[in-house]
Amino acid sequence: MRKYIPNALTILRILLVPLFLYAMFLYPREMAAPYSLFFFVLASLTDYIDGSLARAWNVVSNFGKIMDPLADKLLVLSALAGLCWLPPFSLSPIIFFVILIRELGITILREVYLRRGIVVAAGNLGKLKTVMQMAGIIFALACWTFLPRISSGLKLGVSLWFWLVACITVISGLNYIKAMFPGRKDA
Repeated sequence: MRKYIPNALTILRILLVPLFLYAMFLYPREMAAPYSLFFFVLASLTDYIDGSLARAWNVVSNFGKIMDPLADKLLVLSALAGLCWLPPFSLSPIIFFVILIRELGITILREVYLRRGIVVAAGNLGKLKTVMQMAGIIFALACWTFLPRISSGLKLGVSLWFWLVACITVISGLNYIKAMFPGRKDA
């Protein structure tokens, strides 16, 4: 029975994405922030818990290998869409598209590598990218929820954070590109 719990949490995270999107884009403005924050934090917790349980119980499934990263991408990209296209932050849409293109490219490369029997493990920068994305999104949503007004300095700080996240997101994808050239030694 317990071998299904991590996958059930992944499915729950996927089901939370539409609720998050509905809250962020369709709730009245005064309710959008707290509900968006709630759904995002809840979904993030399911990610943490399902990963911890899968490692502790040594439960690995093909479903989890595919759907867990997909659920994470859907959640993060949904939140970034809101932070880019909605006030109070209205981040540059370039941030969203840079991260979207990297995630799509890496997802396609993973599939190509999988078919060739090549496994490319997530590097430390990939893990840092995920933590920075989640922390930045939670911080921005918490500010939107709890602060009566978002100052221009805070907007700038959040914007700079996500530009840094976009850069790290691109750099973290380089280990997947390097895997295309296994015999090449870097100078």
